[in-house]
Amino acid sequence: MFLDVDGPLIPLRSRPAGRRTFPDEDLRDYGNPLLYRLDPDDGRRLLALNCELVWATTWMADANEVLSPLLGLPELPVVEWPGTDVDPPHGLHWKTKPIIEWAAGRPFVWLDDELTDADREWAAAQHGNRALLHRVDPYAGLTEADYSLIRHWLAE
Repeated sequence: MFLDVDGPLIPLRSRPAGRRTFPDEDLRDYGNPLLYRLDPDDGRRLLALNCELVWATTWMADANEVLSPLLGLPELPVVEWPGTDVDPPHGLHWKTKPIIEWAAGRPFVWLDDELTDADREWAAAQHGNRALLHRVDPYAGLTEADYSLIRHWLAE
């Protein structure tokens, strides 16, 4: 499972009432004013999916240094992105091709807030195996409905 951070794990808006977040004062030393929007239960929920987790984010190694400990995740592999001089095929997200290459023919889930039908269609044509490219609402972050959909897809 490929994990984007900004949007899926750190929503662009504050979490709805009733959702757990970190107390702001616990995160002052981390240098990112939006970390309080992390749901501390997301790490447990992600681990419960019983699949290999991979950071697919511009946070790169910082995801392991900052987010993994906060979410109770182990150190995860990190997708290395191509240089900025590499243009994706027209209409594709710049992450799509590197993620398909990383998956190397294995089934995978990719959680990101910038996915489109163009990415799904390209993955279906190029990947050769099952793939769930799931767009997470960047304003809400991962919700129970997202986790339910992922669990259902993994069980198929």
